[in-house]
Amino acid sequence: MPSLQKTLDQERAKSAWENVSAVKARQSEEFEKKYSSLVRKAPMYILTNGLGQTLAFLKAKGKGEKNNEHEVFYQHLSRWVGAQIGIQNTSLLEWLLTQDSATYRRATTETLAYLNWLKRFAEASLKSEETD
Repeated sequence: MPSLQKTLDQERAKSAWENVSAVKARQSEEFEKKYSSLVRKAPMYILTNGLGQTLAFLKAKGKGEKNNEHEVFYQHLSRWVGAQIGIQNTSLLEWLLTQDSATYRRATTETLAYLNWLKRFAEASLKSEETD
């Protein structure tokens, strides 16, 4: 009999699908293209610059605006990773600044694992700048 408990990877996939579906349902084609581009580039940004610097970049470009693709993407990452690591009452970026290197690496690993699903679903469902 199959287990009813979902694996962490299944939960990542579900969350990523919900986030990409929300972008597709509520935003313009231009927003989809920009969001999709960010999702595709994010793993490279993280591996090159680090998770903290990448989150700071997204936050700075997002400027706290609800309809900004950088802010929406930052929120998607923050909600998932924050929930997995147990962050409460603070933002992912602020939390990262106070952690040791092992915890920082754990957050980075979880972020990259989540981005695998987010990237797959964005490529499958959203308009991209390359398809023009």
